Amino acid sequence: MELENKTSEFILLGLSEDPEMETLLFAVFLCMYMVTVMGNLLIILVISSDSHLHTPMYFFLASLSLVDFGLATNTVPKMLVNIYTKSKSISYLCCLTQMYFFHFFGIVDSVLIAVMAYDRFVAICHPLHYTTIMSPRLCGLMAGGPWVFSYFISLTHILLMARLSFCDDKIPHYFCDLTPLLRLACTDTSVNKIFVLIVAGMVIATPFICILASYVRIIVAIIQVPSAGGRKKAFSTCSSHLSVVALFYGTTIGVYLCPSSVRTAVKEKASAVMYTAVTPMLNPFIYSLRNRDIKGALRKLIGRKITSSS
Repeated sequence: MELENKTSEFILLGLSEDPEMETLLFAVFLCMYMVTVMGNLLIILVISSDSHLHTPMYFFLASLSLVDFGLATNTVPKMLVNIYTKSKSISYLCCLTQMYFFHFFGIVDSVLIAVMAYDRFVAICHPLHYTTIMSPRLCGLMAGGPWVFSYFISLTHILLMARLSFCDDKIPHYFCDLTPLLRLACTDTSVNKIFVLIVAGMVIATPFICILASYVRIIVAIIQVPSAGGRKKAFSTCSSHLSVVALFYGTTIGVYLCPSSVRTAVKEKASAVMYTAVTPMLNPFIYSLRNRDIKGALRKLIGRKITSSS
């Protein structure tokens, strides 16, 4: 039966329909979300409160933490509410809103990771010109540009989706994502699918290629460093970023650039969990545990809080 777009509701089937498994999922995702919120907000607080961290690298890191917080908050709380209330429905308007912000934060995340790769490229390959190249104006454009770009791309996705009619209301996912919804459409989705491929090329493939190109130049530059200590120090500044690249692009490429014939609902859910819950939770640890500056600033911040409260 065809649904009226403006009045219909969708049913989010979630990660599992087993009540016992849902209880376990609720506990796990609640803990993951709390860690995500505290970790990313703490990174933002530490960077903003320490003047020594007011550099392009940490400015982009704080921006990434804000985006990760938004990405997780857009999907996980709704899933937790659905499990807790035993209600899996979501209105059509809320579904489109969730889809908009999912793509909005996802696109910004992808482009920001590429921007951070360029920052490391300049720092390692052109250290003497780093402050000149990475000027406050350029940093502002590189951090703010993805937000403006993502706004228009995400809005176009929603406008194209709003013209469709749907034959089924059961979404085999735990949030409103583009691909599962397109499968439920009764009307022609060829324009949507073409736009998905174009956007995937722009916001996944292109940034990934730029990252690879940056790291090829970085590796060449590191190899030319005469001392082993210098090479180790140069590589250590990139190791955290490489971990994030592997986590983020490893899952998004699998979902949006692999042929539909090899994708399944289970694989899509697993990949979605990785980049909407796991990656935002791990990023603060990846960037802080191996970073002396972040750990030092965190100790100073805690010390100030203890001193002011005593």
